[in-house]
Amino acid sequence: MIISNNRRDLLKGAALLPLGLALGSTQALKAAQENPPATGRPGVKLKLSVNAWSYYLQLNRHLKGEDGGMSLFDMLEECARLEVDAVDPTGYFFPGYPNVPNRKFINDFKRRAFQLGLEFSGTGIRNDFATTDKVKRQADVDLAKKWIEAAAEMGAPVLRVFAGPQPKDQTWEDTAGWMADALAQCAEHGEKHGVLVGVQNHGDMLKSADEVLKLLGMVKSDWLGTIVDTGFFLTPDPYADIARVIPRAVNWQVKELLSNRQGPKIDMTRLVQILRQSSYRGYIPVETLPVEGRIGEYDAIARVRELVTALRQALV
Repeated sequence: MIISNNRRDLLKGAALLPLGLALGSTQALKAAQENPPATGRPGVKLKLSVNAWSYYLQLNRHLKGEDGGMSLFDMLEECARLEVDAVDPTGYFFPGYPNVPNRKFINDFKRRAFQLGLEFSGTGIRNDFATTDKVKRQADVDLAKKWIEAAAEMGAPVLRVFAGPQPKDQTWEDTAGWMADALAQCAEHGEKHGVLVGVQNHGDMLKSADEVLKLLGMVKSDWLGTIVDTGFFLTPDPYADIARVIPRAVNWQVKELLSNRQGPKIDMTRLVQILRQSSYRGYIPVETLPVEGRIGEYDAIARVRELVTALRQALV
């Protein structure tokens, strides 16, 4: 009979123990043999989060010192009332953006989030890696690096970046080449600081699963993935595109409407079924947006609550 090294070591150790302890060890070994650990991939674990952009009107009012504003700390309080697991505090709502917040602000922000039982699912910046201007591209790479360090200090596991619009006089392939170089620099810096970099499909260079996967395939790094924006797969079957990119997903933006706010409304039950058939485990932030031309009617508090409720019910 072949005895595994683990079993042999356990029996050898048991022989050196007092009789009662040795018997206990033998019984534990028998129980482990009769109840082997489950094999295969872990079960699905999904955690609700809210993207700060949902409250962008109020957050911007606060930054401008206007009435009716909401600070990032107010946002934490609202997300705690929603009983979500996490928040995604977008970088440009921090005071002083594009500069990174000072350490005291980050520490106070972390402390309040912890008190409210909230985690940070990620953060993000504005950038354009598709521009033909090399100086501008490198400046945005440097910006991403600074915010990678800020994300690490904050405890946010992912930094969200954009691809950028395709220049009119450039092919997709040529543009993707210098985008890949920029993303590779970011991913290398992310690896040093323990922060994943996620590039979001946002209707610019990235409108389909084919384009997302092709770009990611050009960068050989485990620290680069995609932010799955459910509202910006501009294809005949957005659900099929969502399913295809999930293996490279590092975070999400679940929106109310598919196809760049042109509809139809997202089917949360179908989305959750796709998620549960995948290997994704982690945060699923929601993001609401006002209807174009009707910003004055946008009630962010109510809309976020409705979207969180819809996703939560689909997860039951």
